[in-house]
Amino acid sequence: MKGVILGIAPRAVIVDITHEIPAGDVRAGAFTLAAGYRFFPKGTVHVAVVDPGVGSTRRAIAVQTGNYLFAGPDNGVLSWALTKEKIRSVHRLENANYFLRPVSHTFHGRDIFAPVAAHLSCGLPVRKLGPAQKNFVRLPWPQPRMRGNRIEGEVVFIDRFGNAITNIEHADWDAQSRLEVFLGRRRLCQMKAFYQSVPAGQAVAVPGASGFMEIAVNGGSAAKRFGLKVGDQISVCWR
Repeated sequence: MKGVILGIAPRAVIVDITHEIPAGDVRAGAFTLAAGYRFFPKGTVHVAVVDPGVGSTRRAIAVQTGNYLFAGPDNGVLSWALTKEKIRSVHRLENANYFLRPVSHTFHGRDIFAPVAAHLSCGLPVRKLGPAQKNFVRLPWPQPRMRGNRIEGEVVFIDRFGNAITNIEHADWDAQSRLEVFLGRRRLCQMKAFYQSVPAGQAVAVPGASGFMEIAVNGGSAAKRFGLKVGDQISVCWR
């Protein structure tokens, strides 16, 4: 993909957000893109390829927002980032003049998304890539629920350190209270300000850099310690 981009746009600056998304995990790709895209300069072209439907009837799209351009399969991988953006237009990638030829049925990242991104970075208007469409596939975002003195949420992503990131945002809890985190009825840890607020090997919940509460083990893996996985129900209680 990088070779294709540089072959079209030799001066392009290519930045990898990550190559550690589990194979076919569209939700993990969507979360990672949503957590990182806004730190790039305006006008950046973001390409996200987590594409288990490659070669099928799933659509490929490019999206122009008020600040950025996005290209990827229309399977929801772009959707969590796009919820935070003012969308100007969505276009299907159907103009083969901007693809690598021949197009493989198994590697659209190289043959469609990379060349499209390169052309967009050179100033190609998004409308030239194909017909406009009004909507795109949106992954559902699990909304946390407030019940009395607790917030109920879930694990939405586990990073390479084994930190379990939840859907509970910083603004959802009372920072002045003593907060405890539970997996079902099992108490996991307390909320603290940073990882080393507890001794090495102990569990802690912290306000993560993504804007959401994450469950961690200082110097270890919370996912391994507690057997955490995406979708696990988490609650935060305060006193």
